[in-house]
Amino acid sequence: MKNEEFICENCGKKVEKHPEGSARNHCNFCLFSKHLDENFPGDRESDCHGLMEPIDIEYKKNKGYMIKHKCKKCQKEMLNKIAPDDNFLEFVEKRNKKIAV
Repeated sequence: MKNEEFICENCGKKVEKHPEGSARNHCNFCLFSKHLDENFPGDRESDCHGLMEPIDIEYKKNKGYMIKHKCKKCQKEMLNKIAPDDNFLEFVEKRNKKIAV
C-alpha cells in the first residue's frame, strides 16, 4: 500500500499524504473512504469500489480510535485507524447530534 495523495470522491477536496508515512485510506476532511480492501486493510482485493461512509467510532485497546465505515454500494463494514490530521472532532459532534435527536 502506498502513501499517496488523492481527491476525495465524496467532498472533492485534495487529501495529502499521511503525515506519519503510513498509507492513507480515507479523507481527513469528511472521513469518507473508498471500498478497495476486502479482507484486511491494504489488500486492495475488493471489486466493489463504492464510497464508504463513516458511521461510528470504536476504541480498540491496541490500535486506539477507529472509524467504522459502511459501504454505500454493498453494505460491507470495515474499521480504519484514525490519522493525526483527521477531522475527528467534527465527526464526533455530528454523530452526537444524530444520537440526541
